[in-house]
Amino acid sequence: MFRPITVQPEQIEQKSFQIIDEEIGEHTFTPEQYAIVQRVIHASADFELGKSLLFHPRAIEAGTAAIRAGKKIVADVQMVQVGINKARIEKYGGSIHVYISDEDVMKEAKRLNTTRAIVAMRKAVKEADGGIFAIGNAPTALLELIRLVKEGVARPGLIIGLPVGFVSAAESKEELAKLDVPFITNIGRKGGSTVTVAALNALSILAERKSV
Repeated sequence: MFRPITVQPEQIEQKSFQIIDEEIGEHTFTPEQYAIVQRVIHASADFELGKSLLFHPRAIEAGTAAIRAGKKIVADVQMVQVGINKARIEKYGGSIHVYISDEDVMKEAKRLNTTRAIVAMRKAVKEADGGIFAIGNAPTALLELIRLVKEGVARPGLIIGLPVGFVSAAESKEELAKLDVPFITNIGRKGGSTVTVAALNALSILAERKSV
């Protein structure tokens, strides 16, 4: 009969990270990048996904600076918002926002016959200049944000673009990787809210360490 091992959550996490370190094999990530990769693998149990992460050269520096400066964090869906460690964001004066269910966003999307994700990004860029955009669900949100960046309308501090799916997910991340804007993304269809949260939470831990 199987008997679950009774250990503290910290011990489970520590053991999980130890297993990841043992199994990941060779990689070229910097120590700070690997801290994010490690948590993404921990959240997904997917080494392929973790090793497919791509980092803009200024991604870690820009992201931790935005957190410590109390910049807004914009999530594409509530699932991302719920998973973010709010205490580590709020200690620097930051806040987390999701616009996709706002009444004005829903009305405008209906009027334009477009997705709420697209309209939500148009609203978000007006209110979160220099902030972190964490997109884990809607490729259309990421594509719209990329368009707004190219047009000079959006000036994000960091884009975490890890949407999952079969339609436009991989393509949206390919376009993000071409931008000269700090980003964290990955190659392929894999991604999702859980791994987006993991990446942002890892980033907030790094921000805490930098402020010590």
